[in-house]
Amino acid sequence: MQNYLAGLTDLQPEEMAGINELTKNMTASQQQQFFMLYQGKRKKPQDILLLTCLGFIVIAGVQRFVIGQVGMGLLYLFTGGLCLIGTIVDVVNYKKLATDYNLEQMYEASRMVV
Repeated sequence: MQNYLAGLTDLQPEEMAGINELTKNMTASQQQQFFMLYQGKRKKPQDILLLTCLGFIVIAGVQRFVIGQVGMGLLYLFTGGLCLIGTIVDVVNYKKLATDYNLEQMYEASRMVV
């Protein structure tokens, strides 16, 4: 399992705990399948921060589209990031946005493992 964890950079403590809990009863084959699925869906916190910062210059709300929150993305897009207040809040909370998205993807990947 350590080989797979090395491929996942910037793991948050919540993610590590979730991975350990979900994979403890999996076979090696299932763990490999889980990590391949999860690694493909996972978003790095730095990517979310970069996309959020683009909201100040280019298009607000891109980070919300990337993490699957289309409604919020449209709201940010049409209101200029809620007059930049929402964008500022997202810059402060970018790690939470990424972690929440990644936890959701982790549980989805575990359900897909056969």
